[in-house]
Amino acid sequence: MANIKDYKIATLGSHTALQILKGAKDEGFETICICQKGRRKPYESYKVADQIIEVDDFKDYFKIEQQLIDQNAIIIPHGSYVAYIGAEKMMDVKAMHYGTKGILEWESDRTKEREWLLDAGIKLPKIFKKPEDIDRAVIIKFHGALGGKGYFIANSPEEFAERMRDYGDKHDGYVIQEYIVGVPVYSHYFYSRLNGELEVMGFDKRYESNADSIGRVAAKDQVDVGIRTTYTITGNVPIVLRESLLPEIFDMGQRVVDSSKKIVDGGLFGPFCLEGIIDPELNYYVFEISARIVAGTNPYVNGSPYTWLRYDEPMSTGKRIARDIKEAIEKNEIEKVLG
Repeated sequence: MANIKDYKIATLGSHTALQILKGAKDEGFETICICQKGRRKPYESYKVADQIIEVDDFKDYFKIEQQLIDQNAIIIPHGSYVAYIGAEKMMDVKAMHYGTKGILEWESDRTKEREWLLDAGIKLPKIFKKPEDIDRAVIIKFHGALGGKGYFIANSPEEFAERMRDYGDKHDGYVIQEYIVGVPVYSHYFYSRLNGELEVMGFDKRYESNADSIGRVAAKDQVDVGIRTTYTITGNVPIVLRESLLPEIFDMGQRVVDSSKKIVDGGLFGPFCLEGIIDPELNYYVFEISARIVAGTNPYVNGSPYTWLRYDEPMSTGKRIARDIKEAIEKNEIEKVLG
C-alpha cells in the first residue's frame, strides 16, 4: 500500500491556506506554504507549515515549482492561486494538482461559466449584452477571482458610463448582471470521485465593504458625502439555511457536477461553491460558481453544523480535501484526485 509520507501538501499562503494546511497536517501530511516575502507570520504562528518557500510575488510560482515536484508535493488551488497563476497558465502547471485544472478556466470566464450553469438547469440573473440595454438595477462584475473588487451597481446606461470612467482599460472585461434583491447565500459543496458522492459542507454570506457597513450611515449623509457602494470582500459570516431548502441545494450541486463532465475531461471534483441570492419567494438565483475551495469555508475550521451531521469529528473543507487525497493514496488511486 502506498504511504502518505511519500507525498506533501502545498498551497499559496493566502485565501484558505491556513485551513488547507491545518487539515493536511491533521491527516498526517507534511505541508509546504508558498509565501510572499514579509507575509509568513500567520503560517509560523499557527504552526501549519512544515516548510515555507518565499517568493517576491505569487506570479513567481513557476520559478519555485521544481522544488514542489522534487518533494512529490500536491498543490491545492484556491482563489488566490487562480487569480495569480491565471487560467491561461493553469495547464502549464507541472506539479501534481488537486482537482481538474481545465475546470478553473470555466470558472474564470463568465461567458463559459454561464453556459455551464445554464446546461445544469440553474436559475440565473439576466445578463445585459450592452450598456444601452440597462433598464433596471444591475451589478457590474469584472472577470477573475478578485474577491468582489471593483464591483458596482448602476441603474441606467448613463450611470454605467459615469462609473466605468473610473476604470478605463484597467480590467480584463466585465459582465452586466441583473441585481437580484434578496439574501446572499454561498453554498459549499464537496464531490469525491472516490465514492461518487456529493456532500453539502456549509453556507456563508460575505461581509462586503462598504456594502454591508453603509447601512450605518443615514441616507442624507450618504448623498452629502458622495459614498459609492463597493463590494470588496472583507470577511465571511456563517449561515444555517432553513432545512426545507436543502433538497434543492443538493439537487443543484449534483446537476452542476453532472454537467461538468460534459465540458471538461474528468469533470468537477473536490470542493466548489454556488454563489447566489435567495429572493423573498425563496428562488435561488446563482450568479457565480467557484470550482475550488472558497474563503467562505474559513469560519468552519472546526467543522460546520452540516459536517457535524455527517462526521463524528471536526471536518473542515481543507481537511476533507486532505482525506480525499489520503484515501486515494492508500487505495493506489492517486490519479483520481489529480487533474
